[in-house]
Amino acid sequence: MLRRLLLPVVLVAVALCAGMWLGGHPDRLPGFAQNAFVDQDNVVVAEALGVLNRRYYREFDQRKMEEAALRAAVDSLDDQFSAYLSPKDLKAFDQIKDSKFEGIGVEVQQVDAGLEIGNVYDGSPAKRAGLQGGDIIVRAGGKSLAGLTTQAGSALIRGPIDTTVELQLRRDGKLIDRKVKRAEVRVPAVETEFDKDAKVGVVRLASFSTGAHGEVQAGIDKMVKEGATGIVFDLRGNPGGLVAEAKLISSLFLDGGTIVTTRGRAVRERTIEAGDDPAFPKVPLVVLVDENSASAAEIVAGALQDRKRAKVLGTRTYGKGVFQEIIPLAQGGAMDITVGQYFTPSGRNLGGAGVTKGEDVSRGKGIAPDAKAVDDPKTEDVDEAQQTAIDAVKQ
Repeated sequence: MLRRLLLPVVLVAVALCAGMWLGGHPDRLPGFAQNAFVDQDNVVVAEALGVLNRRYYREFDQRKMEEAALRAAVDSLDDQFSAYLSPKDLKAFDQIKDSKFEGIGVEVQQVDAGLEIGNVYDGSPAKRAGLQGGDIIVRAGGKSLAGLTTQAGSALIRGPIDTTVELQLRRDGKLIDRKVKRAEVRVPAVETEFDKDAKVGVVRLASFSTGAHGEVQAGIDKMVKEGATGIVFDLRGNPGGLVAEAKLISSLFLDGGTIVTTRGRAVRERTIEAGDDPAFPKVPLVVLVDENSASAAEIVAGALQDRKRAKVLGTRTYGKGVFQEIIPLAQGGAMDITVGQYFTPSGRNLGGAGVTKGEDVSRGKGIAPDAKAVDDPKTEDVDEAQQTAIDAVKQ
């Protein structure tokens, strides 16, 4: 009896071990068996790495090679918004929490040549060093930023407090060198300004970070109590952030209804709607945008424009139109990949040309403003775009 019980157990164990060995050596299977039992697409990379590991003439860093393979796989998607994050990259990415980090105080977007500055925070090391919106950081610490993701490039710029990073900038076709001393940077999520003569309040939102909706509401409440009869919502240079904050901020002005719809191959379609108790349902509103207004900023501007709740002024927005998800990997890294698209209430997708790399097609259609409003950088004391928006609210 015992022998009869042991025999099946032994056979199962042998079959399991054989299966594990053959799974790692699919080349040892006959052709018909490879086709029947092995998913060639899934094992080819592991098989190739196994060949290198067994047959290459000298030892090598297998982890480094695996990470190179992962980067190459994501690069083959030709998607400027997708990236492989190594454990080191992911740690640097996670450093920015509670709107506080050690760096130079700029918001950046990835371009082919490096990182383009969208906004320079007041009082920041970057501001003191003379960095400007529109500058492209092409080198940091002697290393080229060309082809790097926003996360990887930013990691080369950030560093310990009181250390210095040497930057090379491209401005109006010329290269400029700057040394910037890093400091603890606290990003002001919301700034307000009240034009008492025009009775118009201006609310500037730097990014859609946690709690931003509460700061926006408090800022508008304060100015309305002081006599503001209209609001300019300034989203220039805003790179986006949390979709949940985009919903809450839109809900300050919209009474129910669609804000944005998201769709993707592996994610279910989802329609995000505004709440039914807006704090400012009728306050005259103008949204100010520029070419660096992206992602969540475009969701809000697009919803307010489509729903006829606000006029949009400025220049055409960035045109992202897609959203990403960070998926952790077992070895400590992560895949930061595009998983879907978003659509405004009228069904517009703002991505245009999509996610393809390259300066000529990297930016999509974006949001076309109802009227143009541009700031002249030569007149530092006057913000012409803001003044145009204030005049539009008055009308």
